[in-house]
Amino acid sequence: MSKSTTSQVLSGRQKAAILLITLGPEVSAQIFKHLREDEIEQLTLEIANVRKVDSAEKEMIMAEFHQICLAQEYISQGGITYAKEILEKALGQSKAIDIINRLTATLQVRPFDFARKADPNQILNFIQNENAQTIALVLSYLQFEQAAVILSSLPQEKQAEVARRIAVMDSTSPEVISQVERVLEQKLSATVTQDYTSAGGIEAIVQILNGVDRGTERTILDSLEIQDPELAEEIKKRMFVFEDIVNIDNRSIQRIIRDIENADLQLALKVASEEVREAVFRNMSKRMSDTFKEEMEFMGPVRLRDVEEAQTRIVATIRRLEDAGEIIIARGGGDDIIV
Repeated sequence: MSKSTTSQVLSGRQKAAILLITLGPEVSAQIFKHLREDEIEQLTLEIANVRKVDSAEKEMIMAEFHQICLAQEYISQGGITYAKEILEKALGQSKAIDIINRLTATLQVRPFDFARKADPNQILNFIQNENAQTIALVLSYLQFEQAAVILSSLPQEKQAEVARRIAVMDSTSPEVISQVERVLEQKLSATVTQDYTSAGGIEAIVQILNGVDRGTERTILDSLEIQDPELAEEIKKRMFVFEDIVNIDNRSIQRIIRDIENADLQLALKVASEEVREAVFRNMSKRMSDTFKEEMEFMGPVRLRDVEEAQTRIVATIRRLEDAGEIIIARGGGDDIIV
């Protein structure tokens, strides 16, 4: 079987499985962290079905992967037209068109790309006088750090409304996106995809709020609790997750340990990362940590639901202690600086 025939008969999923095998377990594990559970399951099954991969297949798939990576980089630098021109010079017109066609079948060049490379204060000058829905649309497509700076800089009476609109945003028509883009940057209108593009949502506003200062977060959530209590509660649940405990200072972790049930902490640590375990154990006495490790070892299998419930109770305690000013969680703003 020739090289070209070999690559053509393989499905995209099979190529991905062979690529992961070729890259090795450490790199593949890092890639898995960025995939959905269903994608991980599908790829794991595909990897398990691979019996033998010859060198020709490996070389072909690695070369194809490299070409696609280059094409994506060119697109991010200067758009699809720029990428096509560069690839044509390097690989010829036919190969370049083939790569671009395969990429653009699945790749969405995100709107407002120019804004993600701009200073947030410049973007603020563009949009601060727009209505809340327009501001929410723009912030949904920015990097979360940029959006956090802009949201913090908006007038307080507008912050909560913008946050709410980001949280409930579903999909926006390409016509609306294109119209807003043209106002901000005429040069980018040609790169807008013609699909209905999803942005915003609960996760987006959570990421943004995690980057604002504590005062801004409190103002927004207090207002949302009045406007939409269920939405405010859902956002609060996702604002801090158990794994974030690694970002808390040692004194605060010691305070948290005193306020939570040992049984909850043992359950939560049962499936936690080594980083999280280390952060907790180093803030216990040696006797306590040894006891914890021994009891966790003899705990046996635990239900994921029980672990999640225990972590939820711990997170609720952490947020209560933070609201009471007894612990400090480092955030993006300046109000948590200790002097």
